[in-house]
Amino acid sequence: TYGRSPGPELRLKQGARLALRFDNGLSEDSAIHWHGIRIDNAMDGVPGLTQAAVAPGDSFTYDFVLPDAGTYWYHSHNRSWEQVARGLYGPLIVDEPEPPAVDHDLVVMLDDWRLFEDGRQAGDFENRHDWAHGGRLGNFARALLPEDVTVHSGERLRLRFINGATARIFDVSVSSLAGQVVALDGMPLRRPTSFDKVLLAPAQRMDVIADVTAASGEPILMEMATRQGPYELGRINVDGQAPASSHGEIAPLPPNRWPEPDLDKAIALPLVMQGGAMSRHRVTGGIWSLNGQAGMGEAPFHRFDRGDTAMIEMRNDTAWPHGIHLHGHHFQVLGKDGQLGPLRDTVLIDPRGRQTVVCQFDNPGKWLIHCHMLGHQAAGMKTWIEVTS
Repeated sequence: TYGRSPGPELRLKQGARLALRFDNGLSEDSAIHWHGIRIDNAMDGVPGLTQAAVAPGDSFTYDFVLPDAGTYWYHSHNRSWEQVARGLYGPLIVDEPEPPAVDHDLVVMLDDWRLFEDGRQAGDFENRHDWAHGGRLGNFARALLPEDVTVHSGERLRLRFINGATARIFDVSVSSLAGQVVALDGMPLRRPTSFDKVLLAPAQRMDVIADVTAASGEPILMEMATRQGPYELGRINVDGQAPASSHGEIAPLPPNRWPEPDLDKAIALPLVMQGGAMSRHRVTGGIWSLNGQAGMGEAPFHRFDRGDTAMIEMRNDTAWPHGIHLHGHHFQVLGKDGQLGPLRDTVLIDPRGRQTVVCQFDNPGKWLIHCHMLGHQAAGMKTWIEVTS
């Protein structure tokens, strides 16, 4: 499984310890970020904030406990707009102590690439036109599945969708499945919701448990809409009929332990996205900014005491969507009805839109906040917070 992209699937049990030595065989610095895992700050893998970059030929040992079951992933966090686009990422799956009964548990990595006609990947990863618009969108996309996957009609599947693209928002229809969404960004939903399509910003994840309704010989198709019609991303072949069995209702996954936010004492903070093409605001020192600042400043966006709850109004004053990712924590989006939504680590905010997120900051350290359209991050849309111990 090595020497390929995506990288090897790492699968461990909840509560297990992951000790992994990262050997940098590149000709440039690199590091690994463990996306969505609530771990010690020193293991978060952000050069210049939580560790020094791993130089060519050097190594770094990541060693941490996996506190939460769910679907996560790992990827480079040094020159990530290029290194992730070139394939430095892979799935990290943390199984529940007693996983739900399914016939197949499959990871589906969604990605796109910008390719020449001969299949070579195009360069120019620092194209400022891309960075100022929607990011580096590929001309070829796929849903990457384990090789030679075949299922039977009537079987129950757990599909773990991960958007590993650097810019593309995937809106994917999936045929011949009847089921429910049971988790988002690794965290179980309190009540599973109906499954009609996969809509994921870069870095977001969705777990679906569903029964195969296709007849033998009829594939499960994963497609996205284009101006030229449906574009097939991938398929799962269906061959044969499963023995009659009663799977029963799809039950919620066991919840991960989570600190409840204190809304009565929440600190209200604005986080305003500005810049990019067709902007009404001029950005100094970059293409994009958060609260008027392009790139990392010496002072954090905010310094929290451990246990503080924040209510952050994220306002997108740009002409482009942004997927804002918070390291080391999950948060909840505050609905228009005043109710808190599912736990997420990345939120998609539409052009000229806004979302209010609520988070209890209980994990000490310095944590990055950035757009996971990685060209936007490279061009200034990033900041950091500090949680004191």
